[in-house]
Amino acid sequence: MKKKYEGVMNGAGAYLLWGFLPIYWKAIDHVPPGEVLAHRIFWSFWFMLILLFIGKKLGSFKSSIRQMKEDPKARFALIAVSILISVNWLTFIWAVHAGKIVETSLGYYINPLISIVLGVFVLKEKLLRSHAIAFFLALAGVIFLTVSYGQFPWISFALAFSFGIYGLIKKLLPFDSSIGLTLETMVVTPIALIYIVVIMIKGTHVTFSGDIKTDVLVIASGVATAIPLLLFAKGVQKVPLYLMGFLQYIAPTIMLVLGIFIYHEPFGATKLIAFTFIWAALLIVSLSSINWSGLHAKRRDRIA
Repeated sequence: MKKKYEGVMNGAGAYLLWGFLPIYWKAIDHVPPGEVLAHRIFWSFWFMLILLFIGKKLGSFKSSIRQMKEDPKARFALIAVSILISVNWLTFIWAVHAGKIVETSLGYYINPLISIVLGVFVLKEKLLRSHAIAFFLALAGVIFLTVSYGQFPWISFALAFSFGIYGLIKKLLPFDSSIGLTLETMVVTPIALIYIVVIMIKGTHVTFSGDIKTDVLVIASGVATAIPLLLFAKGVQKVPLYLMGFLQYIAPTIMLVLGIFIYHEPFGATKLIAFTFIWAALLIVSLSSINWSGLHAKRRDRIA
C-alpha cells in the first residue's frame, strides 16, 4: 500500500509540474523559442550527467553508449526519439510564447487516443469497441473545431503525435529513464551548442546579455525538464497503468485552466463543444481501462 501511495505521489507530482510548466516558459517568453530550446537541451544534458554521477550510473551510461555503437537499430531509434522530443519541446515552447496554451492542453488530452491509434496501426494491437467509439468521438470534436475556425489545430496534433511516436519508439530502447534522457539530449546537444554559439557570434542572443534573471531561468530549464520525467519514471513503476492513465489528465487540465483564467485566452462555445467530445472520448477510454484491469485481476485470482 505504501509503495502504491508513493507511486501516486510521484506520478501526480510529475503531472502537476508538467501542468504548470507554461508559467515557466511564459517567464522567458522574451527569449526566442529556438534559443530557449537550444539551452533547454544543453542544460538538460549536463544536469542529467550530474544526476548520473550522484547516482553512480556513469558506468551504465558509458555501457549504453557502447551498446548504441554496436546496435544500428537502437542507434536509429535513439536518433529518432531525440528529434521527436526536440520537436515536441519546440512546439510547446512556441505555443506558450504565442498565447496558445489552450491548444497545448488539447494536444495532451488527445495524446492517449493517438497512442491507441499508433498501437493499432503500428503494433497491430486489437482495437476494442470502446476505443473505436472514443476515437470517432474525438475525431468529431477535432472536425467540428476545424470547420468552425477554418483552421486545423496543428499545434495540438504536433504535440500529440510527436509525443505519441516518441513513446512508441522509446520502447525499443532498453534504458531506464535517467540514462535514456541523458542519451537523448546528448545526441542533439552538439546541434544546440552550435546554435547557441552562432547566435552569440551574430549578436542576436537574448541570454547572457546582462539580465541575470533570464540567464538563471534559462539554465534552470534543464532542472525543470528532468525532475518531472524522473518523478514520472518512479511513479510508473509503482502504480497500475490504468491509474497513471487517470493521473495524466492532471497536466492538460491545469494547462487549460491557466490558458483560460490566468492568460485569458479565448475559449468560447465552439471550443467547449469540441473539448466536450474529447472529454467524453477520454472518459470511455478510462472506464474501459478500469474494466480490463479488473478482468485481468480476476483471471489472475482464478489461476492462483
